Amino acid sequence: MLAAAGLHAFWNTLVAGARDTHAVTAVALLAAAAAFAPVAALTWEVDAAAVPFIVASAALELAYFALLATAYARADLTFVYPIARGAAPVLVLVVSVALLGAALAAGEVAGVLAIVAGVLLVRGLGRGAAASGLALALAVAACIAGYTLVDDEGIRHAAAIGYLEAVLVLTALPYAAAVALARGPAALREAATPRTAAAGLAMFGAYVLVLAALEIAEAAPVAALRETSVVMAAAAAALTARERVPPRRLAGAAVVVAGIAAIALA
Repeated sequence: MLAAAGLHAFWNTLVAGARDTHAVTAVALLAAAAAFAPVAALTWEVDAAAVPFIVASAALELAYFALLATAYARADLTFVYPIARGAAPVLVLVVSVALLGAALAAGEVAGVLAIVAGVLLVRGLGRGAAASGLALALAVAACIAGYTLVDDEGIRHAAAIGYLEAVLVLTALPYAAAVALARGPAALREAATPRTAAAGLAMFGAYVLVLAALEIAEAAPVAALRETSVVMAAAAAALTARERVPPRRLAGAAVVVAGIAAIALA
């Protein structure tokens, strides 16, 4: 899971640092779909009951990648990433309590409070605290929460890799078509670089490692370890001097991860 977290932070770093985040995201998605295809073909097992969930998940993933690329074009990685990843489990928890009748454990309450505190540290206080970037990051979090809830049910009706490949294809093709229409095919050709291919392969690798971890460990610790990518991304940005990362933002990322762990392990 630490390797999966590293790959997730890695591809987000590559997308966030791109000149055209939308074109790079589109090409990376196509590369990820191509990487998934042989494995999905060999393990294909998707029931008809999974189709509505695949369509719903693809719609949410499409919105997720579009919003994420837009957010990275307007705000720093170390601002967007911790808020998006941190707010998502809080939203899943809220929906589970409000609509599914789940009960809140003390650890979950503590985790929510920690995430809120961490997000405030990352965002900062005052009028100059990037309100538009915050709105986009929270919208990304809402998409993550949405496809998490959808996939939790959909994956019961399909083999995991086949399900993910179907979602990925339904996401990658319309996204690439929209980018080509808006920016021209030349934007996609310009984005088709080894760096972008590496981002796509990292997307693929992160998903595969998560699936492998879930086969040998419980979901709660897997989920908690997965979100260490928040700290990895912030630390990498600070160490490489790609961004000027205030100490409070690094501290906020660490607090967000602690809150996510508290929710996952409650």
